[in-house]
Amino acid sequence: MDRRFLEEHLAMAERHVAEGEVHLLRQRQLVSDLRRSGHDTTESEKFLAQLEAMQVMHLEHRDRLRLELGSIQP
Repeated sequence: MDRRFLEEHLAMAERHVAEGEVHLLRQRQLVSDLRRSGHDTTESEKFLAQLEAMQVMHLEHRDRLRLELGSIQP
């Protein structure tokens, strides 16, 4: 693949990872707040699990792009 193409996609993947961390922190805090208030957290925890799975995919994609970019001559 073209180096510029990979760099652009890597930048997008890095943004997705960073945004994912923000979403995870927010959802973890929400689950904690709900639990502390005595509310049912079942659905919030399911959503958190989905966010965590999505973050794993974002991290794997970013890492693949980094590897591929590292294998291309400058």
